[in-house]
Amino acid sequence: MTQDYRIIVSLGTDFHRFDRLVDWVDEWLESFESPPSTLVQHGASRSPRMAQGIDRMPRQDLLALYRQADLVVVQGGPGSILDARETGHLPVAVPRLPELQEVVDSHQVAFTQAMHRQGEAVMASSLEELMRLGSAVLADPASARTLPRRPGGAAAAERLERVVTGLGPVPRPRVSLRRLRQVWL
Repeated sequence: MTQDYRIIVSLGTDFHRFDRLVDWVDEWLESFESPPSTLVQHGASRSPRMAQGIDRMPRQDLLALYRQADLVVVQGGPGSILDARETGHLPVAVPRLPELQEVVDSHQVAFTQAMHRQGEAVMASSLEELMRLGSAVLADPASARTLPRRPGGAAAAERLERVVTGLGPVPRPRVSLRRLRQVWL
């Protein structure tokens, strides 16, 4: 992708459709006299009408686009929010809703709310909130920039390994799984 985009929207790669967010982005962009350049990575969802769309792209390419964008809008999944944070953006996050068959459970709502409370993202629950938050960032892009959150997966894995190694050998259960199944049936 050689074009510079002011807005990057990522819906992730889940097989559930998230057309609601694509519709919101289209409606918001329609409200501009001259819409800002926008790319929507839409996965299984429909392509946008008012922006360039792409099904999927390599993570590193998406992160590079985040870095140059003024505004990053993501689904409320942990990976999407943390990827945006890794590039120094406070993303506008829209959680998928299970009652709309956008996801299997309400983990995105809970995670997005927690990240919002911790100042790691801002949550938009309606088209009006997306428009208000997005417009504020476009007017002052520095307001959505912060120190990049460094991924800590390797350090966490090392700490876990030290803890688990310190536990010693794992005792064998006295009751076999087969016996538990027999009792259950």
